Amino acid sequence: MFSFSRENTSIVARWWRNVDKQILFLFVFLFLLGLFFSFSSTSSIVAEKVNKQIYFFFIKHLVFVSISLFLLIIISIQDKNKLIKFLPYLFFISILLLSLIPVFGVEVKGSKRWLDLIFLPIFQPVELVKPLFIIFVAKIIVLNKKINIYNRYLYSFLVLLLIVIFLINQPDLGQTLLLILTWFTMIFASGFNMILLSILGLAILSFIALLIFFFPEKFGYVFLRIKIFFDPKVGDNFQSQIALDAIKQGGLSGQGMGEGILKDKVPEAHTDYIIAVISEEFGAIFVLFIVIIFLFIGYKVLNKVFSEQDEFLKLTLLGLVSLLMIQTIIHIGVNTRLLPTTGMTLPFLSYGGSSLIGSSIMAGIILNFTRKDSTRYFKND
Repeated sequence: MFSFSRENTSIVARWWRNVDKQILFLFVFLFLLGLFFSFSSTSSIVAEKVNKQIYFFFIKHLVFVSISLFLLIIISIQDKNKLIKFLPYLFFISILLLSLIPVFGVEVKGSKRWLDLIFLPIFQPVELVKPLFIIFVAKIIVLNKKINIYNRYLYSFLVLLLIVIFLINQPDLGQTLLLILTWFTMIFASGFNMILLSILGLAILSFIALLIFFFPEKFGYVFLRIKIFFDPKVGDNFQSQIALDAIKQGGLSGQGMGEGILKDKVPEAHTDYIIAVISEEFGAIFVLFIVIIFLFIGYKVLNKVFSEQDEFLKLTLLGLVSLLMIQTIIHIGVNTRLLPTTGMTLPFLSYGGSSLIGSSIMAGIILNFTRKDSTRYFKND
């Protein structure tokens, strides 16, 4: 009979004894919760809109969740040093895939964000790039002590700039801002001069504003969304208004499972507006429960950050939890009209293979780096 006792020295047994079971349970619970909402609230409506079988999207979601949970376990069970050495190569592959979008990209609603390589399902490379980017930046900043610290900041910025160029070309300013904010958080935590950081932030904002001004045919939609956010009368704010109305209709306890109307009226309800769907059908109390789960995960990871001695692990975990929290805040902010509209999924819960795989990579790395048997990464400097 299989046992997880200390006498069992197998990889799986050692992993189970040392993994943070609270964080593991919460990650798995969020994946399964997203699957439940797909079954109860959104998948059948989306399938009907595109003339598919009623459970077509639920089955796809089930497959994506199964793959994601498998990846989560595989990543979290690996030897830390080997994983850290391997992930940068995966990052280079993800950048290569991102660079192929102008040639092999699939255009949807004016944006080329999805890659179609025939032998793979259509996916968004940026979802793979995000967690791997954090690993790569942490390695640049922390693990190359022979290089001047400001040169290391410069190299990390150049990597960010490369990704930003690819994303702006799609265009995808939502993911661009998400990565920029995460990068700022990491370099601020690593001790970067606050005055220089502020100047750099203003420079980046000015650059984005100039792009919108000089290339209105490509980025005009961003300016329009910002204008609509401040004055709904100047344009079409149908989706965001319906989402806000749905949240209000849901109240504290919700309209009941399957009784919401948002999923019928908004095309991206199962992805960009999933929190509004949940609020309408299950109520604000359930949304608060989900928010508390994300906050507790953040609390647990930050506890590890403050107790960890290894600078690389500290910076990586901080970057990953920042990515998770910023993306969650943006999604909820858009759904509640506290932020301008942008296509941003809710990690673990929104439908979409790319988003779920990206979330599983992030979660797997967090679980690996928070294990009790973690050995420090020995730097070759």
